[in-house]
Amino acid sequence: MTPQNNTDQDYDVVIVGFGVAGAAAAIEAADGGARVLVLDSSYGGGASALSGGVVYAGGATRYQTEAGYTDTPENLFAYLRQEAGDAVDEATLRRFCQESAGMIPWLERHGVSFGSAVAPYKTSYPTDKHYLYFSGNEKAHPYRETATPAPRGHRAVAKGLASGKVLWTRLAESAMRKGVRFIPIARVTGLIMNDGAVSGVKYRVLEQSHPGAARHRRMTKGSAKIGNWAPDLVKGTTERIARIWEEGAVEREAHASTVILSAGGFIYNKEWVAKHAPEFTKISPLGTPGDDGSGIQLGMDAGGTTAKMGNVTAWRFLSPPSAFIEGVTVGLNGRRIANEDLYGATHGNVLMRQFGGKGWAVYDADNWKKARRQFWTQTQIFHKLTAAFTFTLGHTRARTLEALAAKTGVDPAAMMETVAAYNSGIASDAGDPAHKEADVCHPVTKAPFYAVNISDDASSFSPIPGLTLGGLVVDGQTGLVKREDGSAIPGLYAAGRTAVGVCSNSYISGLSLADCVFSGRRAGAHAASLLADASAVPSVLEEDRQAT
Repeated sequence: MTPQNNTDQDYDVVIVGFGVAGAAAAIEAADGGARVLVLDSSYGGGASALSGGVVYAGGATRYQTEAGYTDTPENLFAYLRQEAGDAVDEATLRRFCQESAGMIPWLERHGVSFGSAVAPYKTSYPTDKHYLYFSGNEKAHPYRETATPAPRGHRAVAKGLASGKVLWTRLAESAMRKGVRFIPIARVTGLIMNDGAVSGVKYRVLEQSHPGAARHRRMTKGSAKIGNWAPDLVKGTTERIARIWEEGAVEREAHASTVILSAGGFIYNKEWVAKHAPEFTKISPLGTPGDDGSGIQLGMDAGGTTAKMGNVTAWRFLSPPSAFIEGVTVGLNGRRIANEDLYGATHGNVLMRQFGGKGWAVYDADNWKKARRQFWTQTQIFHKLTAAFTFTLGHTRARTLEALAAKTGVDPAAMMETVAAYNSGIASDAGDPAHKEADVCHPVTKAPFYAVNISDDASSFSPIPGLTLGGLVVDGQTGLVKREDGSAIPGLYAAGRTAVGVCSNSYISGLSLADCVFSGRRAGAHAASLLADASAVPSVLEEDRQAT
């Protein structure tokens, strides 16, 4: 299966990008007998290692069962078809759901651990007491009407914010043990094509022997997590890192019969975001500078087509504390934004697209006190920082709702009507007009009243982070990149956020990482199977020769 000219530049599979999708692809390709090279523009991990390490899985995983919840692949499909829309075809989504429960033991075989303690309250991310939670819209209207709610957010066991790093590290280590070669700080600049098929890559690399390599690594590692949430704070460091690479990188090539693009999305490409998703230019980019669309561009240069490029997830989480879900969110026109128990990105999508990214969350005195009591028990460190700002400088207070509307710039008459309808619905059998679940409804009646700015430009202490969901169109069965006419480009695959996948229509926590595992494994396994088929040809020909 290895090319006859067995040099350091010859491989069976070259993978561009070493996040969870790239690691999953590398593992499957290596298990299939392929000689694998992975190139990454940084040191591996990408947005996956900076994430919360949540994998969305259902259909009766071991941990769902241990927690006492019943789920089936069909129930998972009934829910996910509402989220996925037309991002993938029905057969692909059904395959994802059928394989979902098995994804967890596959990850465990590569060193990742999970747990069955379920968070008992609505949260955007659980504390270290809980590693299973309702991470999407499972319990919210209208999703709960067609699928039985079940917790499917499986967080990799680790302390604090380390779950994503642990998840990726375990997979990367497993890939290395299987003989996968990894070259960091290697930026792929072009694909090598031969008669319309991909046959390798050209790349520039800052080799480890370079005098600036150690400083480059130190600065990159030191600024990664801060840059994920507040990129402006490390802008100078990022520019110095780029200069070291630019001055020291050298040209190289690697030849292979298969290339898998798994280089992330394009949230750090301001021009592309402005072009494809102008409503989201004010959100904070969630990822790394490597999420610049370069992987997508490589596929486009080879003739690949794209879709869902305007889909961006904007995370305006209201909780924790979970009491912050119990109030009312309104736009500047005073109208209700949406039921507040929706997943933060789902609620945020309505805020961004229908309300121009401008809105406020309104609470009364009892609700505010309840949220303050939950501060210490429901929050991780990054939640505490945001909540501390909210409870001190990050809110507006007034003795009446009319005065609150005046202070916030919200249409007072419309806001009063919205709050009155909410209170009336809760007090009657009708329920909340927006269909928020009854156990997270709290009337807004007792003074003083509070408002929290949830706009896209609210504060640097409370940004709306987000990432892109669109990318290269791929074949649902193989992961091969498709041209506009629907034909596949021989030897070129895409996975993760470089490709259109299960989460490309609507994002919920854990679905992107789950899709990275699913699409990465799909591409790696299919690439290896083609190599195995090719290696069998000579033996068949020899048998034919002997027979004659």
